[in-house]
Amino acid sequence: MIVGACLLFLVQPLIAKIILPWFGGSSAVWSAALVFFQACVLGGYSYAHWLSTLSPRRQSLIHAALLIVSCLTMPILPSEALRPDGTGDPALQILLLLTVTVGLPSLMLSSTSPLLQVWYMRRTGSEPPYWLFAWSNAGSLLALLSFPLLLEPAFTSRTLAMGWSALFVGFCVLCIGIAYLNSKQPLSEAAASSEAVDKARASAPTVGRMVLWALLSACASGLLVSVSANLSANVAPIPLLWVVPLALYLLTFILAFSHHRIYHPTWYFPLVALSLGGLAYLYTQRLENWPIQYVVPAYLASLFVICMACHGELVMRRPAGAYLTRFYLLVSLGGVLGGAFVGLIAPNIFDTYVELPLLLVLIAELYVMLQWYRRGSRRTLLLIRVVMVLGVLMLMGELLRSELEDRRQSVLVRRNFYGVLSVQDDPISYELARRYLIHGTISHGYQYLHEELRRVPSSYFSKHSGVGLTLTALQSQGSVRMGVVGLGVGVLSGYVRKGDYARLYEINPQVLELADSHFTFLPEARKAGDVEVLLGDARLTLERQPPQGFDLLAIDAFSSDAIPTHLLTREAFELYFKHLQPDGVLAVHISNRYIDLVPVCARSAQYVNRSARVVRSINDGTYDTSIWVIVTSNEALLERPEFGNADTYEATAPESFAGWSDQYSSVWPLMHLRGTAHATTAK
Repeated sequence: MIVGACLLFLVQPLIAKIILPWFGGSSAVWSAALVFFQACVLGGYSYAHWLSTLSPRRQSLIHAALLIVSCLTMPILPSEALRPDGTGDPALQILLLLTVTVGLPSLMLSSTSPLLQVWYMRRTGSEPPYWLFAWSNAGSLLALLSFPLLLEPAFTSRTLAMGWSALFVGFCVLCIGIAYLNSKQPLSEAAASSEAVDKARASAPTVGRMVLWALLSACASGLLVSVSANLSANVAPIPLLWVVPLALYLLTFILAFSHHRIYHPTWYFPLVALSLGGLAYLYTQRLENWPIQYVVPAYLASLFVICMACHGELVMRRPAGAYLTRFYLLVSLGGVLGGAFVGLIAPNIFDTYVELPLLLVLIAELYVMLQWYRRGSRRTLLLIRVVMVLGVLMLMGELLRSELEDRRQSVLVRRNFYGVLSVQDDPISYELARRYLIHGTISHGYQYLHEELRRVPSSYFSKHSGVGLTLTALQSQGSVRMGVVGLGVGVLSGYVRKGDYARLYEINPQVLELADSHFTFLPEARKAGDVEVLLGDARLTLERQPPQGFDLLAIDAFSSDAIPTHLLTREAFELYFKHLQPDGVLAVHISNRYIDLVPVCARSAQYVNRSARVVRSINDGTYDTSIWVIVTSNEALLERPEFGNADTYEATAPESFAGWSDQYSSVWPLMHLRGTAHATTAK
C-alpha cells in the first residue's frame, strides 16, 4: 500500500513538470493536474467500492486484468502528438493529455488503499483499519518531499519517468499476487461473523452526514488548490512550491487518521480563527514587497491548521466498517468538487481570485456551526460561539471591502487559464499619469496617458534598459528585424520605425485583447512599420517556423513572478540563435523578486558559444529597475556609445551550477528568500 501511495504522489509533480513547457510554463498547469489526480482518486475509490461488492474470485480477476492493461501504457512519457497547437481550452487539453498518459495507472494506484483495507478487514474480522489509511498517506508524503529535494536535482525528467514506469510494473506484479491470494483464502468465521454483526448493528449514515463528509473534504481540497495557485503564480511554478502545500495537506490526513485524540476542537478553534484571519489579511494586502520567508510560511501554516481542522472533524464522523468504502468515496468526491471549483470552474466564472475569500467564509461558517451544535457545549461556551459568529461576519465584511477597493482602482479586470489581468490607472500627476497592465501582482508594462508621452518607451523597456540600449544601437545602423516573446502592453513595439519589422509572440489571448483596446503602443506601431502578433507558446511556435533572421530576439514572458523555465534552457537558447542573424542579439529579461536567473543565462550562453552581459537600470522615479542579459557574439555592439554609461557586467555562474536543460531545471539552488530583487510591482 505504501509503495502504491509513493508511486501515485511521485507521478504528480513528475508529469506536471514534463508537460509544463507545453502550456507556456503557466502556474495553472499544477492546478489542473491537482484536479485530475483528485478525480483519479475518486475513480479509484469508486472502482474499489464497486469491486468490493463482488465475490473474491471476480475481484481478483478484474483487478489483475486492469493491472496488466495499465502496464501496457508504460512508459509515462507524453506523446508528441498530444502537444497543444495554441488553440482550444488549455485546461481541457491538460486533462486529456493526463488521461491518455497516466490515467489508468493513476486509477489503479488510487484503488489500492481502500481495496487492501477491505481485504484486510474481511480476512481478520478486525475494526476498520484507518491506521492503514494514515500509513498510505505517509508513503505519499515521503514521495512528495523526495521529488524536489532529492530526485529532481539529481536526475533528468526522462530518467525519472523511466524509473517510475519500471517500479509501477513491479508494483502491479505484487498486487496481482495479493489479488490471487485473496481469491484463494476463504473468509474466516470471525471475519464473517464480524462483518454480519457490523452490517446488522451499524446504522446507515444519514444523508446529512454524508454531505458533511463531502463538504469538509471539499473545503480542505479547495483551499489546497487555491493556496498552491497563489504561491505558484507569485513565486514560481516549480515542483517545490507544488509539493509542500500538498505534503502538508497529506500530513493532516496522516495525523487525523492515525489517532482520533490528535485533533480536539477545543484546542483547535482558536488556531482556526487565527488562520482564517491570517489568510484573509494576506488576501487583502499587497504582498509584492514582503520577504518570501514571511509570506510562504504564513500561507503554509494557515493551510495546515485549517486542513487539520477539516480532516479532524471528518475523522470524528467516520462510519462503521460496513460503510468504509462509501466513506472514502464521499471524501474523494468532496476532494474533486473542491479542487474542480478552484482549478476549473472559478477561472471561468470569476474575474479575480475571489474563490479564496469565498472558501474562507464557507470554512469559517461551517466550523462555527459544527462547534455550535457540538453536544454538551452550547450553554458553557455560548459567549465564545457568539464571538465566533461575529468574527465570521467581520471576515465577510473585510473581504468584501477589499474586493470593492480593488474594483475601484481598476479600469478593467479579466481572467482566464493564465491568470488575472487588470488595467489600472495611476494619476501621479497630469503630465506623468500612467496606465498599467497588472498580471497577478506584477506590472507587465505601462503607458503614459499624456498625449506627448504616449510613445515614450516605459517600464522595463525604457531607452535606459538593456533592451532599449540594444535597440537604439541596432537602429543607428539601419532598419531592424526583431522578435519579441511576451507582448505585455506592447512597449517594445513602440520602438518600431518605418522599415522595421517586429513579430511578437504571446500565449495569452487576453493580453493581446487588452494591448489593442486599452493601450496604443501596438496600434500605432502597426501604422509605423510591419508588425504582427502570433498567439501560442513562443517556443513551440518557433520550433515550427523556418529561421526568421532576427537582428534582435527579446524574451520577456514572465507571468507575475512565475518563471517559464522552458524558455531559458540551453535547448531554448540553441533554438533562439537559429532564428537570429550570425551577429544577432538575444536579450533576456530576468528581473525577479525571488530567483537569480543570471547563472541560468550564463550557462545557456556558454552552451551556444556566446558571451553574456548583464545590463542593470535603476529606478530613478521615471524609469523602473530592470535587469536584462544581453547574449551575442557581436562584442562590438556592447562597446558602442549607447552602452557607455550603462551599469553592465559579465554574466557568470558558480562552478557547481550546471545550468538548465529541457530535462533538468531545478529552481531551488537559485532562490533568494528576502524578496528584494528586481521586479516592478503592482501599484
